[in-house]
Amino acid sequence: MPPKDFPQITPGIFYDDPRAALEWLTKAFGFSTRVCVTNGEGAVIHAEMELGDGVVQIGPAYGGNRRSPRALGGACTQSVSVYIDDVDALYERVRAAGALVEMELSNKEYGDRSFGALDLEGHLWWFAQRVDDDAWERSTRDYRTPASV
Repeated sequence: MPPKDFPQITPGIFYDDPRAALEWLTKAFGFSTRVCVTNGEGAVIHAEMELGDGVVQIGPAYGGNRRSPRALGGACTQSVSVYIDDVDALYERVRAAGALVEMELSNKEYGDRSFGALDLEGHLWWFAQRVDDDAWERSTRDYRTPASV
């Protein structure tokens, strides 16, 4: 059982410059920092950011198996999906912040209005708003496992 203020599943993302990531994620995506742990020299060693009831952990890329896409020549090894209330407003905010939009804002046949953007170090973020529940039901009906029906 997770702590009372923590989701059961929380992604952790590694950045070459976690402090810059905290600032950028606030400016571009509207996240807020709820915890920021630093070492004796002020370097961020662990942080937690939130948006609504979602939490993402931010940490330093140490090399080895904790690396930023920037350190991998832009290779993206994961993405984070975030459902929000007003995807159009966030899209404008992301563009104004200078984020690289990977997939333009559009309505999808499965009922979401969404876009994809890269953050300052190349992590891929998907933002969506469910605009048509019936389309989602129709598009997933034949693919559900018996436990989810």
